[in-house]
Amino acid sequence: MDKDESWRVIAEQRLSLADLLESLTVDEWEAPSLCDGWRVRDVAAHVAMASQPPGVWFMIKEGVRAHGRFHRLNHDVAVRHAARPTERLVAELREFAPSRALPAVTNYRNALFDILVHVQDIAVPLGRDRPMPTGAALAGATRVWTMGWPFWARRRLRGVRLVATDTAWSAGEGAELRGPIDALLLLLTGRTAVALPRLAGPGAVLVGARSARAGPGA
Repeated sequence: MDKDESWRVIAEQRLSLADLLESLTVDEWEAPSLCDGWRVRDVAAHVAMASQPPGVWFMIKEGVRAHGRFHRLNHDVAVRHAARPTERLVAELREFAPSRALPAVTNYRNALFDILVHVQDIAVPLGRDRPMPTGAALAGATRVWTMGWPFWARRRLRGVRLVATDTAWSAGEGAELRGPIDALLLLLTGRTAVALPRLAGPGAVLVGARSARAGPGA
């Protein structure tokens, strides 16, 4: 998937998320997402902020406040942004949907899988259906597999061969684990508990055992 096509999908996903959020009840906004310790509201704020990257000095200040811990920085900044009225968060998603602005530390390939996964982080626990575009999910899975931090997919899934059943994609070596590419992308990004029931093959036993040993959030 080339750069322009990736940005088109990113914009579509932002607008789709805005549509979903607009339909939520007050309680649903406060419900847990698939991300440990993140409410639906917090994930929505994180996505809304992605197209409005902060300046360098802001990130330095927040990095100091978070004691250099990236995940804490990411969470705390999102939670503060999430204090805004829900209508404003939805409006930001719509207003900046076409934006190609990015923080200096990332790129459009990361932005693509990020929005794909975060839409599911909100939709899945709420029981809402938001199909993931197959081609975009393939591009996202390829990107996550080839990168290290923060998911370390190749390390976590060593000894497993991942095979998509709905598109031509595979990765890894070992016990086969097969299923739709969107479920594989969720697995690659650490959403094991929701991905594994949709996957099959001898690799499922191996991944399930590792997840059980690692505990919640693995």
